[in-house]
Amino acid sequence: MRFGLRHLIDDELAPRIAESRGFYEAAGRREQPDLTSLDGLMQTRAANAIRPSGALSRTVECLVEAPDGHVPVRIIAPENGASRAVYLDIPGGGFFLGLAARGDVRNAQLADALGVTVVSVDYRLAPEEPWPAAPDDCETAALWVLEHGEDLFGTFRFVMGGASAGSNLALTTLLRLRERGHGDRFSGVVLQFGAYDLSGRTPGGRLYADEYFIEAHVGHVSDRTNPDISPLFADLSGLPPALVIVGTLNILLEDNLAMAARLSSAGAEVDLCVFPESPHGFTLHPTSMATDARRVIESWTAERLI
Repeated sequence: MRFGLRHLIDDELAPRIAESRGFYEAAGRREQPDLTSLDGLMQTRAANAIRPSGALSRTVECLVEAPDGHVPVRIIAPENGASRAVYLDIPGGGFFLGLAARGDVRNAQLADALGVTVVSVDYRLAPEEPWPAAPDDCETAALWVLEHGEDLFGTFRFVMGGASAGSNLALTTLLRLRERGHGDRFSGVVLQFGAYDLSGRTPGGRLYADEYFIEAHVGHVSDRTNPDISPLFADLSGLPPALVIVGTLNILLEDNLAMAARLSSAGAEVDLCVFPESPHGFTLHPTSMATDARRVIESWTAERLI
């Protein structure tokens, strides 16, 4: 068996490489945000704030409750036809940026392409609300959609997706649901370029161990190998099929390869898709490589709902 990076990349993506390389070379000349300090985090949060006009009018905002808490969510239903599933979206943002409204446009596209209702979680943010606030909120939202899927959305089908910190939270949410006896309720999970080892104990985790977002989120925790913080160290048995998306230019590449391997060894069905010349967050960028990745996400998710 050969396990090399070049064997994990689809040859059909080769024509996209030159365009992606040109786009990111141009983007690299722009001033990059400082994410190594609290001031840098707050400036980035302010710069990424969504004005009211940036949100979609079809989005429904509400506060949902489960036995252990409440959390605001944003709900986008498909424009045409009934919903065949609920897609629980957990946004990224290094645990400090969040803001579910930033995903409205993409979530509307996902809702219409798949005929699903997207519920996006506005979980609490670090450093004001560090761990376990974010996973607590995501668990609350997940329990709410499981309880109300039929009466509010007319479906028993559920999928979950996260990006960056959201992928970490998606896995910790699934692990919490498994402990509650709901491990089989989600048909699949989409994991985009997640951060899975916040302890810095593994080779992949050491590459980003000095990032300030870790200090903001779990600086008060002595053992960051806690699976609720670093799901790479969890017992991953009994989890649903997973799609792992990551780019070769992402500092989290090794972390994602390790997570895909651990999920597979635990018995999960795993599809790993590595995209060349693609950095962190590339699926949100205006490149044909990103378009291909979004198509993979849509087609993979659709297959889980057959």
